[in-house]
Amino acid sequence: MNATDVILFNFEEVRRRSIIVWRAIPADKLSWKPDEGALTCAEMIRHILQADFLYHHVLIGRGEKGLANLINPFATKEFISVEDELEFVQPFREQFLKYIKTIHINDYANIEIDLFEAGGFIRTLGDMLLRIPYHEAVHTGQLLDYMRTMGINRPKIWD
Repeated sequence: MNATDVILFNFEEVRRRSIIVWRAIPADKLSWKPDEGALTCAEMIRHILQADFLYHHVLIGRGEKGLANLINPFATKEFISVEDELEFVQPFREQFLKYIKTIHINDYANIEIDLFEAGGFIRTLGDMLLRIPYHEAVHTGQLLDYMRTMGINRPKIWD
């Protein structure tokens, strides 16, 4: 297994487990949130999926400039259901994973992603490729906590 294989495996495993959690949230609970300042379950899922799309463009543009003039297909899309979201994002996800497969191993350490103005940091491409699934995993963990707080069954994702 090479570095690209490991990165892709991480992306796919995190997403696989996230989907298990998302599908376990009853439709009537998708608008639940723990307090007024929090995201609803649906908003959290949308945030994760939209971030994936945006991160892809940030990586292509090597920073914030990847978002310049970008038409965000999530901006006008209403959240209907988890399954609808998954169907909607599938082509974007496939493009992102295809992009990762084109990255040369030397680029992981040598290409910098400049998000200093937006996030206050500059990271290597390899670092960013590890942070993206971590972002998803953290929010999926939050959803598991939401489910515990709601008193609904949480799926077993540790297989």
